[in-house]
Amino acid sequence: MNIRRIQSPDDLALVELCAELASLATELDVPGAWPEKQLELCGNAGVFEWFVPRQAGGQGWSEADVIRGYLALSQACLTTTFVITQRAGATSRIAVSDNRWARETLLPDLLSGRTFATVGISHLTTSRQHLAQPVLRAEETAESFVLDGYSPWVTGGQFAQHIVVGATLADGRQILVALPTDLPGVVVPQSPELVALSASHTGPVNCERVFVDRKWLLAGPMQEVMKQGLGAKTGGLQTSTLAVGLTRAALQFLDRQAEKRADLAEPACAFREELSYLEHALLALAGGEQCGGWSASEVRTQANSLVLRATQAALAAAKGAGFIAGHPAGRWCREALFFLVWSCPQGVLAANLCEFAGIGED
Repeated sequence: MNIRRIQSPDDLALVELCAELASLATELDVPGAWPEKQLELCGNAGVFEWFVPRQAGGQGWSEADVIRGYLALSQACLTTTFVITQRAGATSRIAVSDNRWARETLLPDLLSGRTFATVGISHLTTSRQHLAQPVLRAEETAESFVLDGYSPWVTGGQFAQHIVVGATLADGRQILVALPTDLPGVVVPQSPELVALSASHTGPVNCERVFVDRKWLLAGPMQEVMKQGLGAKTGGLQTSTLAVGLTRAALQFLDRQAEKRADLAEPACAFREELSYLEHALLALAGGEQCGGWSASEVRTQANSLVLRATQAALAAAKGAGFIAGHPAGRWCREALFFLVWSCPQGVLAANLCEFAGIGED
């Protein structure tokens, strides 16, 4: 299929791309699958340019437009969209770094889709924070940094030419580097099978005394490098957006079933109203406003709740057919569980657990 370049979230080309991604989604449930074809389609459509400023060669979409784009993509195929978020996280951090050499060397091929980069930063934000020492450590020399340890959650590491990875020095300062994966000592084990999204090939990347030349340094050494505004934000609206996109897919199925079954009409309508309000809140926050006083954390809490309930409603509407492997309703239910563990702040998780337990309800 000839996919046209997408210039805005209202572009018909985005609808065409999403239709193609949705038709390919079932292929990613096959063991060992990787969304190579899907990413190629997205690259040809200019998706990877959305997240990069115009002065760096991208399209520089606003946060609200990116959210609208992600809503469409994640409704079509959550796995592909999740991989894109990790790719975008790497690309945007390279694009806004002060390292001109890295920008000029890496960005052209990343924007076109000729190369793939991903991120390994969860251990600096939400993962492995309880351990006594950092899981990925750095030693500083005159010409390089020596990385030792591992990054626990890296998406598509075995397919990446570079990983934007964070590491911590002995004095507590941190760095971000665009780690070339072909350096001696970089080891990417086979990724584990996950409950869902296994085709994202998300798992650990090991660094065994890896010498990284300073020319790959993107930020640092500094305290709390992830809080210095370098590129994409972790979690936040992006994660909530993908949960809402998956909700869209489940409720579209429920709506179709409700057209044939009167008993589904009322719950389908109630879900649709809740989804509409949540989408409005997302876009309001992206524009610097608030909807009903909801913060980004509260939107994430509601998005988690809605995606879990909506996907299970789709499964219930599908009846036994939905419980057969290969039916999208079953896949959606498994994918919804991902939002309980992906960049999920403790406050959001606590609120979801209280909901599960019926605590605080009237």
